[in-house]
Amino acid sequence: WINDFTEQWLTVRNLNAHEPDPDRFPDFDDNLRAAMATETRLFFESQVRQDQSVLDLLRADYTFLNERLARHYDIPGVYGSHFRRVSISDPTRRGLLGHASILTVTSYADRTSVVLRGKWVLETLLGAPPPPPPPNVPDLEDIKPGTAPRSLRERMEQHRESPVCASCHAPMDPFGFVLENFDATGRWRNTDAGATIDTTTSLIDGSSMAGPEELHGYLLNRRDEFLRTVVEKLMAYALGRSLEYFDAPAVRKILRDSSNENYRWSSIIDGVVKSEPFRMRRVSDETDPQQRTQASHREANSQRGK
Repeated sequence: WINDFTEQWLTVRNLNAHEPDPDRFPDFDDNLRAAMATETRLFFESQVRQDQSVLDLLRADYTFLNERLARHYDIPGVYGSHFRRVSISDPTRRGLLGHASILTVTSYADRTSVVLRGKWVLETLLGAPPPPPPPNVPDLEDIKPGTAPRSLRERMEQHRESPVCASCHAPMDPFGFVLENFDATGRWRNTDAGATIDTTTSLIDGSSMAGPEELHGYLLNRRDEFLRTVVEKLMAYALGRSLEYFDAPAVRKILRDSSNENYRWSSIIDGVVKSEPFRMRRVSDETDPQQRTQASHREANSQRGK
């Protein structure tokens, strides 16, 4: 269940269908794609099996690499095709937000996407999906030949000059801007289209942050929202359905009880299994594995479509 839940919740399953532009990213190939997926799978599995705190998903100072992926990250001293646990000294690479799998599936084929990455953070980590975009939203303006280089941020700010666009982008874009140093395949960069990348941004609550490290700090300061989201996603997976308002007391109880165990995976999983919604599932959900798997897939699709 660990791999299935990881792929659904983090949407890294989409990596299989993602094809970065070979002209812009000639180093990307199937070996790198497979390495990206393996890193996230092994990392998440280690978190659960070693019974770490759920918060370590955001702050862990290690990951799993082979030579191909380590070279992509510019991490020296890793050789061979086999994966091994590697300590991470670079704070920008710590936790899930440093994984190329996630950074790639939240990008377009030819460029990064502030919107997709911001939406992913809000929806997947904070459980607060943004409103759907209004109809007939114009595409982002391309850089015309012969004009001065402009970063994605500069083009996005011009796009947001419309009040209609700004109202939708305001909650999402800051979380995407702070990740702009990662290109569309999760590789670190300092410039975009020849322009220096500026990751400093302001949130709708008036606070500011810059870069992945400060985003980690922001999310850890909002740990209650992150923890609630993890419990809700895990319970929805276990039940094979979307959560309803009457499930809220069970979620709160799991969080309250697991706080005494530093939110370790064992305490959260135990809480889900002992919860009333799980124990009161329909018999067909318990006896028909195929039906339960299909329901879980429908839940994942509905979450992605929100």
